[in-house]
Amino acid sequence: MAPILELKNFSYSYGSIQAVKGIDLYVEEGEMVTLIGANGAGKTTTMQTISGLTPPTGVSGEIWFDGKRIDKKKGNKITARGLSHVLEGRHVFSKLTVEENLMMGAYLRKDSSGVKEDLSKVYELFPRLLERRMQHAGTLSGGEQQMVAIGRSMMARPKMILLDEPSLGLAPIIIKGIFEAIVEINKQGTTILFVEQNSKIALATANRGYVMQTGEIVLMDTCKKLEANEEVKKAYLGGE
Repeated sequence: MAPILELKNFSYSYGSIQAVKGIDLYVEEGEMVTLIGANGAGKTTTMQTISGLTPPTGVSGEIWFDGKRIDKKKGNKITARGLSHVLEGRHVFSKLTVEENLMMGAYLRKDSSGVKEDLSKVYELFPRLLERRMQHAGTLSGGEQQMVAIGRSMMARPKMILLDEPSLGLAPIIIKGIFEAIVEINKQGTTILFVEQNSKIALATANRGYVMQTGEIVLMDTCKKLEANEEVKKAYLGGE
């Protein structure tokens, strides 16, 4: 069986600047995979190109999702195929309520009963959002906004979710809760690929990991083996 997501010799260039350089990456259905690396390594560019947020003119190589090639598709078409993306920085609609934000994730859906069911699931996963359902999202804390962003992605009932820096700017106790929710979403059957600056929690959470440096994949292995790798320890885990 083919992976649900596969990048084949994928590169991305901004004019003369090559941000991603011929990488190969795959995610099997049901997996949780992390992509780690220093700032500027090309991680966010990779994620944004998968979901169709970068101009397709910069792409070379191939991106396949759920058996279809998507590297020349527009973002809304990719979303309709079952791929959701939680952007770095959360990007909630600040003047809309929590519930209005969540419902924006279901804008392509026509099954009103299914949408209602999924809204209940989001509130079950994030009870704090139920308490604040009529509150404007712009008045929420950073952690609560991250819950909204993740919940909004769930409302599309995706086959796979991309998460870019889910812990960015959050307190450790909030990060713990966010990652517990991510694990639960994965257990419920949604495939996940995430970029994360906190390499320790990334490798402790995912099944497999890729290490990216200056636009290239330099390591790929199970997270347990990456955690034990001396180079990874020194560069990303605070080892000596």
